[in-house]
Amino acid sequence: MARPRVVVTGVAAITPLANDVRTTWTKLLAGESGIAPITLFDASAYDSRIAGEVKGFDPETCMSFKQARRMDRFTQFAVACGTMLLQDSGFKVTPENAYDTAVILGVGLGGLHTIETYHAKLLASGPGKVSPFMIPMLIANMGPGQLSIVTGAKGNNVVTTSACASAIHAVGSAFSEILLDRATGAITGGVEATITPLGVAGFTALKALSTHYNDEPTKASRPFDADRDGFVIGEGAGMVMLERLDKAKERGARIYAEIAGFGASADAYHMTAPQENGEGMARAMYNALREAGIPPEAVGHINAHATSTQLNDSTETHAIKQVFGAHAPRLKISATKSMTGHLLGAAGGIETVFTTLALHEGMLPGTINLEHPDPLCDLDYLADGSRKVACEYAMCNSFGFGGTNASLILRRWDGD
Repeated sequence: MARPRVVVTGVAAITPLANDVRTTWTKLLAGESGIAPITLFDASAYDSRIAGEVKGFDPETCMSFKQARRMDRFTQFAVACGTMLLQDSGFKVTPENAYDTAVILGVGLGGLHTIETYHAKLLASGPGKVSPFMIPMLIANMGPGQLSIVTGAKGNNVVTTSACASAIHAVGSAFSEILLDRATGAITGGVEATITPLGVAGFTALKALSTHYNDEPTKASRPFDADRDGFVIGEGAGMVMLERLDKAKERGARIYAEIAGFGASADAYHMTAPQENGEGMARAMYNALREAGIPPEAVGHINAHATSTQLNDSTETHAIKQVFGAHAPRLKISATKSMTGHLLGAAGGIETVFTTLALHEGMLPGTINLEHPDPLCDLDYLADGSRKVACEYAMCNSFGFGGTNASLILRRWDGD
């Protein structure tokens, strides 16, 4: 039997650049940065005092005050982004398709803000002040759980938690559900909201965050630059609507792109550092190419993981060279974290959206702050800004703590 074809029929995003996908995309192509001083808490005592915060978000635009106060910020993002996704796609969950519609989201850490809030209340006032809503608010699967309640989707409802690869794993899982005929549609992507005192303190203690650019926050995220000194933490959500092609055509859906392949692997090496020879990263890319059934030369664009950390950027560059060989210098590579910061479990969600739009519109986002190229990072990272290039295939990479690697390949939709 021929396997089903899976297409993207909707996109949505809440990012440090804007609270909707179209404004986010416009700013991304213009090379604007969403990095600024932290306002969600007093960060004056921190070595890293900047972040990619979502600004001016009002959850009551899509839910009641009562609903909002019973959700952690990451779940509020999930519900708001999922609502916008259904509006963009025109997809309606009905009694006829509800059990065939999955909700699969990637979440890296879950309700860290809720944990911190109620831990403080416990210490200050005792266990009687801990809310009965604390546990349902903080658990990571409440992102897809609350979204299914709001939309009525009754298919597979699950969260993937694999650090910074969470969202690409979610999209890959949703793709698989449709390929295996367990679903005909899926709301998928990633969501995260961990710009909290403990979250920033923890990543700072790991020496993972940028600390040299607190006075120039828009310069701080510098993928592939010799002066990079760590990533900038971000928050938000990015989602895509996946559908089986015949169902999408049946309802006359607008099709943005096709999911062609997914690949994953493990370094089996270290808790936080990638294997320096890039073997694990390369294997995930190889696996995605194999599932897509295409040679490396067919790929024209990569949205790189590109965190702006010393080891990740050089290792990813090395891995790309392993996979693509002589074709690697011809690849057009975007490092969009230079503008959004690193959204952790949501990173692959917004970057899948960006890769989809890049194929759909023939516009590839550039990379900002690449002023002093690292000699170990010598590919075309579009440092001169966004570029109009029509590609047939594009790849999106995400790699996470624990040595987990995931790659997704999308194909431009040309109506066939």
